[in-house]
Amino acid sequence: MEALRARVLHAGGWTVAGFGLSQAIRFGGNLVMTRLLVPEMFGVMAIALMVMYGLALFSDVGLRQSIVQNRRGKDAAFLNTAWTIQVLRGFVIWGGALAIALVFLFLNFSPGSVYADPSLPYVIAILSLTAIIGGFESTKLHEASRALSLARATQIELAGQLFGLGCMIAWALADRSIWALVAGALGAAAARTLLSHAWLAGEANRWRWEDAAAREILAVGRWIFAASVLGFLVNSADRLILGALVSSSVLGVYAIAFLLYSAVEQVMLKIVGEVSYPALSEVARERPAALRSAYYRFHLAVGLPAWFAAGFLAAAAERLVAALYDARYAEAGWMLRILALALLTLPFRVATQCFLVLGEPQQMSAIGAIRLAALGAAVPLGWHFFGLAGALWAIVHSYFSILPTTIAFVVRHGLFDARKELGLLPALLAGVALGYVL
Repeated sequence: MEALRARVLHAGGWTVAGFGLSQAIRFGGNLVMTRLLVPEMFGVMAIALMVMYGLALFSDVGLRQSIVQNRRGKDAAFLNTAWTIQVLRGFVIWGGALAIALVFLFLNFSPGSVYADPSLPYVIAILSLTAIIGGFESTKLHEASRALSLARATQIELAGQLFGLGCMIAWALADRSIWALVAGALGAAAARTLLSHAWLAGEANRWRWEDAAAREILAVGRWIFAASVLGFLVNSADRLILGALVSSSVLGVYAIAFLLYSAVEQVMLKIVGEVSYPALSEVARERPAALRSAYYRFHLAVGLPAWFAAGFLAAAAERLVAALYDARYAEAGWMLRILALALLTLPFRVATQCFLVLGEPQQMSAIGAIRLAALGAAVPLGWHFFGLAGALWAIVHSYFSILPTTIAFVVRHGLFDARKELGLLPALLAGVALGYVL
């Protein structure tokens, strides 16, 4: 247990430090690019990225989850079969993106919406090359995640991000167009793929197909696929729906608010996915009686900073945006204040990892369906009666809609502790107080 704790602390430290540096690079680049490019370009890029994100989730068969959880996760035949599936998936995503680009090229959308922007189909088509490049990433990254050996993997992420940022700025200095953003994405994907093979220890990938390994991967993957499809719909619905309702300029401002919100969300989800999932999987395999205490260690590790950040952003959002961006992006402040409340649900993402750990991956699909239903019902009503603010409140409501099902799962497996849940309240109050002071 001590050895696992040491690996968790080391992996968690690298995850937090790496993500902090990643966000610093991301924000620094964003501040530079918002001064070089106009808001409309960020709105178009937000839709193009959502298309690629959606295709990735619609083809997700849980390769990483299988390698981390499966007892054969270190076996060469298993790893190379997973890599072969990953390469094929990259080409499938590429083809799907080209098909969607053709749809955007020939369909007529409402003038003024982001979907009607003439550059969007071409941005999607070129951006789709990232899927092919990423398909050749080494499974050594997943092996590192299984072993909670995340130092070099984090360094690869940062190096890829820095290279992509360099490509983006260099292009923007020569040509202040949306293609600077596309060049950055392509450069980051290429650097990450090359370094995943060169910088990490593990199985050197080659083309191989083993039927038994493929069956094991796809048996878990069918549930991951269903959850991923629903996950895309619920996680991207805000930008996809707003893209049809507002101008590219307004969506670009919303993208800035979402960027600030996701800075906190993503670091917490990194801990949940990269640290808690492999650690809880190991505990469930080897010491199932210790799962409850391990669960709450991660629940509090995610919950305390998330609730603090929710309070801080709710109190200081407008001033934060005003300090970071020029007047064109001022409306992002009140948008961020609403979005911040969704951070209160983050500690329960640890419970969703237990769905897989405890052999109930179908629960992932269930909560995805619940949140999708909440979005489908509430967002149109919010927009109709209260405009953009109403739509944003509906989006935040959807995060809370899955909590009853998630908490019921935790209670059923004997993991729930009400006293520890109440221990998150002081962090929220401290965040609000600091936000008002600053």
